[in-house]
Amino acid sequence: MVAALLGELADLVLPGACAGCGAERVRLTYGTCTDCVAALEALRPHFTAPTPSPAGFPACVTVGPYAGPLRGALLAYKEKKRHRLARPLGILLAGAVAAVAPRDRPVVLVPVPSTAAARRERHGDHMARLTGYAERRLRSAGYTVTTVQPLRALPRPDSTSLDAAGRLISAVNSLRISPRIGVLRRGGRMRGTLVVTDDIVTTGATLAAVVRRLEEADMQVTGAAVLAATQLRGTSPGN
Repeated sequence: MVAALLGELADLVLPGACAGCGAERVRLTYGTCTDCVAALEALRPHFTAPTPSPAGFPACVTVGPYAGPLRGALLAYKEKKRHRLARPLGILLAGAVAAVAPRDRPVVLVPVPSTAAARRERHGDHMARLTGYAERRLRSAGYTVTTVQPLRALPRPDSTSLDAAGRLISAVNSLRISPRIGVLRRGGRMRGTLVVTDDIVTTGATLAAVVRRLEEADMQVTGAAVLAATQLRGTSPGN
C-alpha cells in the first residue's frame, strides 16, 4: 500500500505522458493512465508459439500480444528508461509464470541474459529487474521461487538476412554457460520447475537457444514465460 501511494504521488509531482498510449496531462499510476491500467489488468496469459517454431522451442506462455498499452509500456521501460514500470510489468510476468509452473513445486526462474552493452545502455539488466519483481509477486502468492542466472550473453551479429536455422545457430553461439554452474547445482537451487523469462518472443530463436544451452548443462526446462508475443508470427491461445 505504501509503495503504491508513493508511486501515485511521484506520478502527480512528476507528470509525464502515459507509457501505454502516450496521453498527456492525465493522472498516472506507475506511468500509465487509468484506461491503460484497465487494459493491462484485463490481459489473460495464454500459450503462444511462433510460426514456424524453431527446434527446441519450449512451451511458452505470454501475457498478451505485442500491441497497445503492453507494447507502449514495454518500449517505455526498455528504451526510455522508465524503470518504475518494472513493478507492474513484473507482476504481469508473474501471471505468465504461474500459468506454466505448478504451485506445489519449487520454481527456478532464469531470465534471458542481456549483453554488457545492453546493460550499460539500459542502466542495468532489464530482464533481471522484471524477474525480480515477478519472483516477489509469486512468493507473496505462496510459491517457493528462486532466480538464478547461469548464462551470459555475447554480442550477436545482425540476423535479419538469416533463415530460421541460421537465427537459431547465431543465438546459441551468443550464449555461454557460467563456470559457476556447478556451485549453483550443489547449492540445490536448480531443483524444481525451471522457467525461462523474457520480455518479447518473435521468431523464438532466443528462447530455443537458451533452452538448448541449459539442457546441455543438464538443466531441464519446463517452459518459458514472456510478457508479449508479436502478432507477425501468430499465437495460439489455449494451445
